Amino acid sequence: MNKKDLTERDICTKFINPSIQQAGWDIRKQVREEVFFTDGRIIVQGNLYTRGKRKRADYILYHKPNTPLAIIEAKDNNNPVGAGMQQALEYADILQIPFVFTSNGDSFLFHDKTGLYGDVETELPMDQFPSPEYLWELYLKYKNIDTPEALEVVEQDYYVDISGMSPRYYQQNAVNRTVEAIAKKQDRILLVMATGTGKTYTAFNIIWRLWKGQIKKRILFLADRNALLTQTKNGDFSPFGNEIMHIIKNRKIDKSYQIYFALYQGLTGNEESKNAYKEFSRDFFDLVVIDECHRGSASEASAWREVLDYFSSATQIGLTATPKETKDISNIAYFGEPVYTYSLKQGIDDGFLAPYKVVRISTTVDEGWRPTKGLKDKYGNEIEDRIYNLKDYDRTLAIDERTQLVAQKITEYLKGTDRFAKTIVFCTDIDHANRMRIALINENADLVAEHQHYVVKITGDDEVGKRELDNFTDVEERFPVIATTSKMLTTGIDTKMVKVVVLEANIGSMTEFKQIIGRGTRIREAEGKVYFTIMDFRKATNHFADPDFDGEPVQIYEPKPGETVVPPDDEDTPVIDGDWPDNDEPDYPEGEPPDIIIDGDPEKVKKYYVNNIKVSVAHERIQYYGKDGKLITESLKDYTKENLNKQFASLDDFLLRWNSTEKKDELFRELAEHGVLLEALREEVGKDLDDFDLICHIAFDQPPLTRKERADNVRKRNYFAKYAGIAQQVLDSLLVKYENEGITAIEEGSVLKVKPLNELGSPVELVRAFGKRPDFEQAIKELEQEIYKDNIA
Repeated sequence: MNKKDLTERDICTKFINPSIQQAGWDIRKQVREEVFFTDGRIIVQGNLYTRGKRKRADYILYHKPNTPLAIIEAKDNNNPVGAGMQQALEYADILQIPFVFTSNGDSFLFHDKTGLYGDVETELPMDQFPSPEYLWELYLKYKNIDTPEALEVVEQDYYVDISGMSPRYYQQNAVNRTVEAIAKKQDRILLVMATGTGKTYTAFNIIWRLWKGQIKKRILFLADRNALLTQTKNGDFSPFGNEIMHIIKNRKIDKSYQIYFALYQGLTGNEESKNAYKEFSRDFFDLVVIDECHRGSASEASAWREVLDYFSSATQIGLTATPKETKDISNIAYFGEPVYTYSLKQGIDDGFLAPYKVVRISTTVDEGWRPTKGLKDKYGNEIEDRIYNLKDYDRTLAIDERTQLVAQKITEYLKGTDRFAKTIVFCTDIDHANRMRIALINENADLVAEHQHYVVKITGDDEVGKRELDNFTDVEERFPVIATTSKMLTTGIDTKMVKVVVLEANIGSMTEFKQIIGRGTRIREAEGKVYFTIMDFRKATNHFADPDFDGEPVQIYEPKPGETVVPPDDEDTPVIDGDWPDNDEPDYPEGEPPDIIIDGDPEKVKKYYVNNIKVSVAHERIQYYGKDGKLITESLKDYTKENLNKQFASLDDFLLRWNSTEKKDELFRELAEHGVLLEALREEVGKDLDDFDLICHIAFDQPPLTRKERADNVRKRNYFAKYAGIAQQVLDSLLVKYENEGITAIEEGSVLKVKPLNELGSPVELVRAFGKRPDFEQAIKELEQEIYKDNIA
């Protein structure tokens, strides 16, 4: 047997597996092969999408399930032993694995990221692979787990889900880093995980390990929304069983449980008698988990902080997607630096979060509007003479025509895409949310007549709207479709099917902006939700340029006037939106009070309402974001040409690659990963151009042909003459299919099963008309060559 003739899989089976087994690794329990740990980034082109490559490790070696120790990258024997080390190190960084190996079957190259083995990289004979006990010992030393008590903590097992569900790699990282921090007596811990990445599921796995090992016996889970408590208890935390879990309601305390769920505001109040948390002793809880901790729990002035200070002896874990750092509130000052961070950008890159498009629309009054002298509003109030702009609209001045225009554009977008796409419209306050609801009802009168709850207002003051919240978030419920709100849906609500997020509120806080964007980041691929659209009427998406923002829109589209908006492709306590129980006091998200008093004078008008103002869409421009997340201000053509020239130095280079690529869809997918958006480009250059012509025309200044022109050229050359009967009909039908749909349509394996080809006979009969299968495949290749004969000689 010549080792050079063996495949990479042969090297794994015949050399690597025996070596690690000989070293004492249990192949069934400690070794996983070909581990895919990402889903592949979603690449959006127009209304179509594809997935990028999934990241895959050849081997991951574990101390125990979900506790990875080592990664091995295998290569065939035609590669040197260190081949693939850079890729393996990249994967090891993502997976937070300290021991990295590569092998070609001759030996192992060992890269030790702990610095404890000796040299950073060492070549090891195949029979000297380190044992699991040895690597675990190095790992514990590396992590400073140096006492029996600490070892007992990190050795606790994960929950075993009989359904087969297990943590994703980043959830695994978050759990392990948190448990290791607790093992080392760290009592304030911060986890930063983007919205939609499963913070609650991660918290469950942390708590399970600590509770099961009796390390933390009584746990308090704090949240800021009633819906979150029930959702958490009955969902991710259900394996604990109802007999040990309890939701604290109406400030009634029962000390017979082990895991408690409570609202911040449900435990505190302005009066001492309302501070229900004091019915517990200070050391009652061993662990306090603070969900959405950015909402003020780390502020010394906050009532929520009282709860944390009271239970200061407990280990406290803060969970957030957006840590808040201001002069008054600092999550990091309280909890310390995050033990683990998983960003929105990383979630999109990995394919676990949905990418998004941006439609920017500004109106002719957005830069400023000034009333004529003595002008009165609809209710007879004389409007203060000054210039009003976006900061004022719907806060101190409401212009009916602007509200109507926004509603028109939202409706236009939905009509052009999907009128049943779940949509959240974020407004400046409850009054604005109500007026926007009315405007949207009028614009969608046809559907509202059939479905009363097509448009609803979901705000803290509206019981009907709050009752519809569950239906809005339910994946299987079609209605409501459009929800207008101000603050209630900004955080904590799991809106899995939201496909459109409308920004019609002034968003000054990066924390709030990220939370709002997070309403659309869930992926529901089976239900058709793979990306979402942000419609921005307030220039809020300028936050994309902020270095604190880590997301990456796939496209920003600003339609010109007349253009479609669809891209080419306690009863006295005033309440802003919130889901608070009776007699519990809300916090004010971002500190904005519900009523605005001008110049501190309560006698002055709080808001003017005007109409009969001419408002239209202003002249705008189209912008895109590149694959690196930076805004592209150049033309799409120039941007595409630059990217193509990076991939292909000349036309000959491209032609060589075109000819050598068996399935052109693979090439187009690869180009998309490098920022070449052919579908968007086609909208700008010409819909009938073939992908081949788009590339050659844009990158190499070649005269383009339409698909029809190419198909007609094939017919003029009488190419089909050498075939007869069914074979000729098949090729003619394939040419028509190319003419209508493009080259990838005739390369699909199922092409013989669809019209019009399935009307000519069964796939077996059609292939038989050419002889054998290779003869049919050769005929397809020749047809492709004929199609591009004018360029490829």
